Amino acid sequence: MTSGTGNNILWIGTYTPDGGGRAGGIGAVRAHQDGRLEWLGTAAKAQSPSFLAVHPTLPVVYAAAEQRRKVQAYRRTGDFGLEPHGEPQQAGDATCHVAVDPGARFLTATCWGDGQVLLYELDADGGMTGRFPAAPSVDPHASLAPGEPRQSRAHASLMLQDGRVMTTDLGHDVLRIWNYVPGTGLLADHEVVLPSGSGPRHLVEHPNGNVFVVSEYSVEVFVVRPEAGTYELVFRGPATVGGSQDGDSAAEICLGPHGKFAYAGVRGSNIIGVLEVAANGTELLPVKDFDSGGNWPRHHLVQGNWLHVAHERSDNIATFALDPATGLPGPVLHNLRTPSPTALIPAA
Repeated sequence: MTSGTGNNILWIGTYTPDGGGRAGGIGAVRAHQDGRLEWLGTAAKAQSPSFLAVHPTLPVVYAAAEQRRKVQAYRRTGDFGLEPHGEPQQAGDATCHVAVDPGARFLTATCWGDGQVLLYELDADGGMTGRFPAAPSVDPHASLAPGEPRQSRAHASLMLQDGRVMTTDLGHDVLRIWNYVPGTGLLADHEVVLPSGSGPRHLVEHPNGNVFVVSEYSVEVFVVRPEAGTYELVFRGPATVGGSQDGDSAAEICLGPHGKFAYAGVRGSNIIGVLEVAANGTELLPVKDFDSGGNWPRHHLVQGNWLHVAHERSDNIATFALDPATGLPGPVLHNLRTPSPTALIPAA
C-alpha cells in the first residue's frame, strides 16, 4: 500500500439510524503503510449499507441496503466519493451480504430474513441487469424437530476457485453449492449438511481449495474439502481456545498471510480466536484468544501483517500488528473512531 494514493482505501459498511446505528452511509478510510487507518469521510449517504462488494475491474461498489430490502450499485467519484450507479434493485428481507463474481459476470445477494439467494447479472459498465432468485432451501434437519418449520436464513456467498458459488444458510445448517447459468441464474449442484443448530455464517477459501466456515450459533469452525467435484465435511472444532460463553455469537473468519493462520471473531466475549491451519489445510487448531479491542467485533480483515477489527457497538476499528511466524497479534496499535462499522472491504 502506498500512502496518498486512491488504491489503499477501505470501504466501511455500516448501520445507519434505520438499523439502530449511528453512521451516515458508506464510510471511507485510507490504510497507511504503518497500519494506521485515516478516516476520510462518508463516501455516499445510504441507509444501513451493512455489507459491500467491489467490482473486480471497474470503480463500482455494491451495497446491501439491509433494512430497505435492496441492493444498490455506486460508482467512484474523486478521491473517495461514491455516487449511485443505476437504480436500486429489489432484494429480500434483511439482505445482509453481497459478493461479486471474479469474472464480473454477476453479483449475488443473500438474505438473512427470508432465506433468499439472489443473482443479478452485470453489464459491461458494472450495472445490475437481470434478477434471478435461486431455489429455496429445504431444511435437512426438519425431521429432528417436527412442528413449526425452521426459517431459512441465507447469510453469505463465496466465489469458489472452480467458478461455482457456495452459500451459507444458518437457519437450516447447510452449505449450498451452485453453478451459474447465464440467463437463468444459480442452479443447485449439491449441499453439505452441518450439525443441527450450528448456524454456518461466513466462509473463506484456502489456497488449496478447502473452505473454512465459522458457525454463528455454536461458535465452531468447519473445513469442507472438494473431492471429485463435491465438497465433504472433514473437520469440526471450536473457534476459540476458551470455548463459547452464554451470549456469544461468531461473526467472521478470514485468512492470515500465506494461509498459515485463520482468525475467527466472536461477539459477546469480544475476542478474536487465532487458529493454526494444520494437516495440509484440513484442520483448524485454536492457538490463542485475544481481546478484539472493542465491543461487538462484527467483521475483520487482514492486510499484509495488519489485522483490522470493526466493532459495531463501540464505534471503532482496532488495528493489530501480526507476527508472521506465530500469527499472534501485539497490543492494539491504532484505534480509529468511526460510527457503527459492520464491514471492511478493500477498494482494490
